[in-house]
Amino acid sequence: MTNRILLVEGSDDKHVIYALCKKYRIPDNFEVIDCNGVDNLIEQIPVRFKTSEIETIGIIIDADDNLQSQWCRLKNILSTTGFAVPQTLPKTGLILEKDLQKTGVWIMPNNNANGMLEDFITFLIPPEDKLLPVVHSTLNDIEFRQLNKYSMVHKSKAVIHTWLAWQEEPGKPMGLSITKKYLSADDATCHNFIQWVNNLFEN
Repeated sequence: MTNRILLVEGSDDKHVIYALCKKYRIPDNFEVIDCNGVDNLIEQIPVRFKTSEIETIGIIIDADDNLQSQWCRLKNILSTTGFAVPQTLPKTGLILEKDLQKTGVWIMPNNNANGMLEDFITFLIPPEDKLLPVVHSTLNDIEFRQLNKYSMVHKSKAVIHTWLAWQEEPGKPMGLSITKKYLSADDATCHNFIQWVNNLFEN
């Protein structure tokens, strides 16, 4: 489905998206492409839009520690490809059309906050879960004692991977953890994301 593609930063994003698409029975009418990093992803956007057969390009990147900076990068590059891009990223994700081409943007975790894929995944932990508070308490203690090797910008990675390490089958990847139903995928942010994917790639 090379005329409909979804560009993502890495393999974790790719497997999470495929797992969510399977769970929600989203039609298999697009290809998820691991771009091996956000800089590579952004460099590919104008090149791929010049491909004559391309119909739809979806873009998913992490906000990291500066949502507005990431949005500005995408806004500028999409504007140069001819799309009329709004000043503000919609909280439910962006979808634009021009001529016979379509694009969409989702900035992890929810188009409205700094963070990354792992923050989005944390939203999928069931609200009644009793392990997550223990994970936070444990990591806070490690940080208080200055024993943490991770930087604070990556704390969400430490949170979700610690939580996954404490499941029935420890250390399963995030995508497989959705398939195994450790993660509920019933959060409102997840539903917004699924709706965005459906609307972007609908026939």
